[in-house]
Amino acid sequence: MLRIYFLSQWYGLADEALEDAIYDSQAMRNFIGVDLGGENVPDTTTLLKFRHLLEEQHLRQAIFEEIGSHLKAKKLLMKEGTIVDATIINTPYSTKNAEGKRDPQMHQTRKGNQWHFGMKAHIGVDAESRLVHRLVATPASKSPKALPMS
Repeated sequence: MLRIYFLSQWYGLADEALEDAIYDSQAMRNFIGVDLGGENVPDTTTLLKFRHLLEEQHLRQAIFEEIGSHLKAKKLLMKEGTIVDATIINTPYSTKNAEGKRDPQMHQTRKGNQWHFGMKAHIGVDAESRLVHRLVATPASKSPKALPMS
C-alpha cells in the first residue's frame, strides 16, 4: 500500500484517479506488484482509509523525508524524464453509417472490469516542467510500450 501512496503523491492523483491510473498503467502495476490476472487493484475506499491512517499517525512527512534522504545518498533522485499517461477516448459502437461498419481505426480495450471501444491518447509530459511534449493517438488496444515518447 505504501508504494501506491507514493504514486498518488508523485503524480498528484486523487484516490479515484489513482485507482484508474493503476488499471491503465502497466508500469504502475509493476511498481506496486499487482498482477490483474490474479488480484485486484485496491479500490478508492481502501486507498482513502490508508491515506487517512498515515495522516492520523503523522507518518506521511517522516516517510517521505526518509525516502528522500535514502535516494539522495544513493544519487537516485530523478531530475528529468517523461511521464506517459494513456487516456481512453470512447467512440460509439454503432454501425449506422454510410458503410454500415465500425471505424476500422477503433478497437476494444479493457480498463478494470469494463470494456471500452475507441482510441487511446498517449500523452508524454516532461517530469520537471509538467509540459506536454508528445501526443500519440492509437487504437484503444495498442500498448504504449512501442511508442517513442522522448
